[in-house]
Amino acid sequence: MLVRSFLIVCFLFFVGNVVTMAQDHDFVGSKKCKMCHNKPATGEQFKKWSEGPHANAMASLKGDEANDPKCLKCHSTYATANPDLIAGLKADEGVSCESCHGAGGSYFPNAIMKDREKSIANGMIIPNEQTCTACHNEESPTFKGFNYEEYLKKMAHPNPAKQ
Repeated sequence: MLVRSFLIVCFLFFVGNVVTMAQDHDFVGSKKCKMCHNKPATGEQFKKWSEGPHANAMASLKGDEANDPKCLKCHSTYATANPDLIAGLKADEGVSCESCHGAGGSYFPNAIMKDREKSIANGMIIPNEQTCTACHNEESPTFKGFNYEEYLKKMAHPNPAKQ
């Protein structure tokens, strides 16, 4: 019984720290990302995002779904962000850049963004399959399967200047 209690406490401590680490940077919002990530020379990532399904995820919700936490957890970065850390993030951004890449408050300055390691050290996430399947999974009422490699090609937004 004592060992079980100890394991539960350790697990809760670990989960608490992961959640705290995940939300210790301010969310800057897509307008900050757009400043550098909308130039043709660097891949027009903002344009690709703004015209795609992630930016328009809130529009796909109907009626009460737009206020349902079960829906908002995957359709809105704003709805799930710590309110104390929302700096420039807007409610209508849907699944913003920061849903996949992490809150940008500490890594969006150009001096940091130019250095991948510095960016990661300051909270930038390099998304992987687990990032995507946090939402694209069987919990979704519209789930029809998810082939990570296939969707990665559709969502790719590389920076040609760095290739």
